[in-house]
Amino acid sequence: MDTIKITFKPKQVSTRLVKVIDNDRARDVLMRRYGLTDTGDIETLESVGQSYGITRERVRQIENHALKSIQKSRDYQALADAFAELAQTINQLGGIAPQDELLKYLSTKPAEQNDILFLLHVGDAFNKKKEGGDFVHHWFLDNAQAKTIRDATQTLYGTLADTVVLPEEEIISRYKSELRKAQIAQDNAETLLRWLSLSKKIARNPLGEWGRASSPSVRVKGMRDFAYLTLKRHGSPMHFSEVAQQVEELFGRKAHVATTHNELIKDPRFVLVGRGLYALAEWGYSKGVVKDVIRDVLKEHGPLTKKEIIDRVKRERYVKDNTIAVNLQDTDTFAHQKDGRYILI
Repeated sequence: MDTIKITFKPKQVSTRLVKVIDNDRARDVLMRRYGLTDTGDIETLESVGQSYGITRERVRQIENHALKSIQKSRDYQALADAFAELAQTINQLGGIAPQDELLKYLSTKPAEQNDILFLLHVGDAFNKKKEGGDFVHHWFLDNAQAKTIRDATQTLYGTLADTVVLPEEEIISRYKSELRKAQIAQDNAETLLRWLSLSKKIARNPLGEWGRASSPSVRVKGMRDFAYLTLKRHGSPMHFSEVAQQVEELFGRKAHVATTHNELIKDPRFVLVGRGLYALAEWGYSKGVVKDVIRDVLKEHGPLTKKEIIDRVKRERYVKDNTIAVNLQDTDTFAHQKDGRYILI
């Protein structure tokens, strides 16, 4: 991510504004709450309150009063250009941006990011929505525009199926359509993806595909999930050794063949369909050994000839014809009728 160059020095601006507060305690509260101290640690209301023996609410009141005092000061007015530059930056990013991304765009230095965050809280042109519910912590300039974007994002989420992922081009196309309905025209793909990243319910997987954050095709936590994405991308059964190899190539993650095999065995999302061959259960493959598949076929279709059984079983399992024929000889499970068809006993 490239940073956006700003002409002012955030530390100099924040230092000048903090000096407006002539009350030592209030100044200390402000500096500790925004990490403007030598340690750079951002302290909670509770932490600051405990050190002074006051409540969280009292700390909040002191902080808010200090911010308002700064906004009324001559120094604040004198630094109008710095705040205008920050506003211009947010406009460049589409008028609304996640806090973490906005700070990274402006600086790569944590201490300087603290100064910028303080300026965002001081500037009366900036609006924030705290993280919670369906969205991450974000900053914006226009309340109406921000609400419309959030509403369109929620509507888009409602159109997504939990098991389906979309390529980046399609999620952008769908999002643009929802935004147009809300009278917002935006064609910049980078801006649209930034707006999408406001949502905690829509996310991108390591392959760059988008979907519901709760989807197994998006949520990736370990080897089983990487294997799942690998098979889903491949679209047909794979040998476990191929799965391990593809996990390494696609995701740059070390995958031991034996470990991969063990993970596939344990996870109900995968079905063994041949010697070392695995498919996804969601593709409709039956679980169990060959005999179980024959049983399921006869339950569903009734009496069938050997050829019919072989044809149907081979849609579920990558096995030789003879393996199926041998299983049919289990007279405790199957009966061969005079008309040449097999039935369940």
